[in-house]
Amino acid sequence: MNTKRKAATVAVAGTAAGALGLGLLAMPAGAESAPELPEIEAQELVGSVLKAQPPAMSGTATVDNELGLPSVPGMPALDAQSARVYYDGEGRGRVAMEQQSSELTYVLGEREFWSYDSAAGTATRAELPDGAREQHRNQEAAGADPSQVATQVVDRLEESSNVSVDGTARVAGRAAYELVLTPKPDERTLVREVRVAVDSEERLPLRMSVLTHGTTEPAFEAGFSEIEFGPQPERLFEFSPPEGTEVTEREPGRNGGPQHGGDAEGPEFDVAGDGWDTVLLGRIPSEMREGAESNGTDMTGMLERFGKPVQGEFGSGHVVETRIGTALITEDGRIAAGAVPEQVLRQALENR
Repeated sequence: MNTKRKAATVAVAGTAAGALGLGLLAMPAGAESAPELPEIEAQELVGSVLKAQPPAMSGTATVDNELGLPSVPGMPALDAQSARVYYDGEGRGRVAMEQQSSELTYVLGEREFWSYDSAAGTATRAELPDGAREQHRNQEAAGADPSQVATQVVDRLEESSNVSVDGTARVAGRAAYELVLTPKPDERTLVREVRVAVDSEERLPLRMSVLTHGTTEPAFEAGFSEIEFGPQPERLFEFSPPEGTEVTEREPGRNGGPQHGGDAEGPEFDVAGDGWDTVLLGRIPSEMREGAESNGTDMTGMLERFGKPVQGEFGSGHVVETRIGTALITEDGRIAAGAVPEQVLRQALENR
């Protein structure tokens, strides 16, 4: 997977970039008793997570976060109430995100990628060139799949963390080890620790919890409420748009995600820094900003309500802060976001 893409996916997991629709689906920890499992060294557990291949499975992830972020039209992950996740064990997948009265469906087949918005009655189709299927699986479904998100977080943060195993847990009826990643002292981050519950048999991450300083409750938690391993019906990895659906064909290599309120692409991000200090740098396309206004959302008004005005060598803009991250959005549409203090974002923008 492209390093910048992987870093973007990981950093968003703990940042206020979620305010722009790059959030994750999450679920609260269950109350099931901790199972007894053989002891395992932290590095051995990390290695098994990074080497594990997702088996054929189906599962349900539900959303419950404490970020207090507003809803933004065209940003589906913020509004999703739950998601069904399917894999065939060979690279094909399906994610269906449920919203209040609609569903967003992503289907990754053998040679094509589909996204479908039931509320808008629109779909996009992208033919996949050789070697592109894995990239689409990670980019388009990662926000709804806790196992992908957690694996990428472990991969990205391992070297800049103190890693340990802190007991066991039971998640979605499965016995799991609790892997804990704590930032090393020189890391500039708002996050105290990330906890990943790892399935003791499949070594697939089942839940990821993000905790900040001064509280024992996760600010964000992503995981499965139900999961079942085994072959999945072939029909799940094929898609035929319902009659009357407006279908848009995408060129190979372009974003195949659902389009809301027009043909705007989502923001493209570069990465500054690494580990816990990672900052995403990008620009919100004017089409996206105008599209939000046409859908009844005043993006400027939203920033004034939820953010604070700031000025610096980068120009002027607004800072939006959550418990686990910060985003700085300039007046001309540039954005810097990360699980870091505001000053780190300012430096990243000024040094770009």
